Amino acid sequence: MTRVDPRPRVRALLPQGAVLAGVAGATVLVAFVDPNEPGHYPTCPFFALTGYYCPGCGMMRLVNALAHGRVGVAFGFNPLLFLLLPVFGYLYVRWTVLAARGLPMRSVLFRPAVVYGLIGLLFVYWIVRNLPFAHALAP
Repeated sequence: MTRVDPRPRVRALLPQGAVLAGVAGATVLVAFVDPNEPGHYPTCPFFALTGYYCPGCGMMRLVNALAHGRVGVAFGFNPLLFLLLPVFGYLYVRWTVLAARGLPMRSVLFRPAVVYGLIGLLFVYWIVRNLPFAHALAP
């Protein structure tokens, strides 16, 4: 009976472990150090320079609200990111499972048309959330 060496499989999952550790660490930090209180985090550089919201504005407050179970409040801080969180979760799980099987990450989401569509959506969201009639999209 031959033994399979687990080291190559463990080594293949190091990037996924690093991403998970980074996301978990950042989530714990934002959960305990409230971004709603001034002075805890730097201001968004784009907002500080222009006075307009970037697509990521409200992201830390969204994570803080989710960490404390306030889902409706979290949605109000950054609706686009809130809706994309399940997509990011799916991609992470798929990446991890494929890496554990020794397969490369391939997805329909990485096709050029989809990537360009997502980038276009991001730019439209960026512009619309700064218009007067779309104040509900502002953090």
